[in-house]
Amino acid sequence: MREKVRLAIMFADIAGSTRLYEELGDAKAREVTSRCIEMLTRLTELHEGKVVKTIGDEVMCIFPSADLAAEAAIRMQEDVEEGEDELGHQLHVRIGFHFGEVIREMERKRLDVFGDAVNLAARMVAQAKAEQIITTGETLQEVSPDIAENSRMLITTTVKGKTKPVEIFELTWGEEDDLTVMGGMPSPGMAQQQTHKLTLRYSTEQVELGPSRDSITLGRGKQSEFRVPDNMSSRVHCKIEFRRDRFVIVDQSTNGTYVSTSAGENFFVHRDERRLTGQGVIGLGQKLGPSDDLAVHFDAGDDED
Repeated sequence: MREKVRLAIMFADIAGSTRLYEELGDAKAREVTSRCIEMLTRLTELHEGKVVKTIGDEVMCIFPSADLAAEAAIRMQEDVEEGEDELGHQLHVRIGFHFGEVIREMERKRLDVFGDAVNLAARMVAQAKAEQIITTGETLQEVSPDIAENSRMLITTTVKGKTKPVEIFELTWGEEDDLTVMGGMPSPGMAQQQTHKLTLRYSTEQVELGPSRDSITLGRGKQSEFRVPDNMSSRVHCKIEFRRDRFVIVDQSTNGTYVSTSAGENFFVHRDERRLTGQGVIGLGQKLGPSDDLAVHFDAGDDED
């Protein structure tokens, strides 16, 4: 039997599974990923969804509403993040979903769905990074305001089969109102800074960002690449990205990010992003000076002309 229905289609994929098999070996990796798939399946059913199929280390599922899909996605991210003991290894998932019309088919008790909405949902998970939930602007119009307000537009892009550009958003999750936002892309008409290196330093740790390493996460949690053990900071507090020859700090936190430059400029970033230029210090969750032990020092080259 075939019928046209409006559903939320979600893909949840275990990030870095190839590296996981190399690290743990085939038997252990299969055990860990199987436990994760079982967890994702359980959470799907808990939110009135159904798993359509598993594709390797990816789950494809459907939900009767965009709200239920969004709530399930957030719960999946939270439980996987906290599930190292249950899963046997720290894993991360990336999730993409879209709400729209599909063809639902039930043949010999086997469920499947087809259509542009399915293809668009697959495009969303392909856009996602580890720990991200990606969806479309069209889907956000279907969710409740308290979910929609905790989202951030990433980019507008063209998609094969769509006459209009598709707006791509990140859905927030984490500690309270933690965000994993990336913000809009800089306008092509904006002047670009020619500095191609940013040095980041905290205590005895130092890293460089640029074309060869274009992003880094900061926070107190072990999933952050640059760890600062400050109770005012979130586990993944903020991200610094190298985009189109410029450096951007993107806040993903509960308490916000404070930046003070050697030129005397001070600004606060919360659920937003801001360009980094010159030299200065970053405070995760609190305003800090150059002499503070918890200050993260940055050097992005000369100030913008």
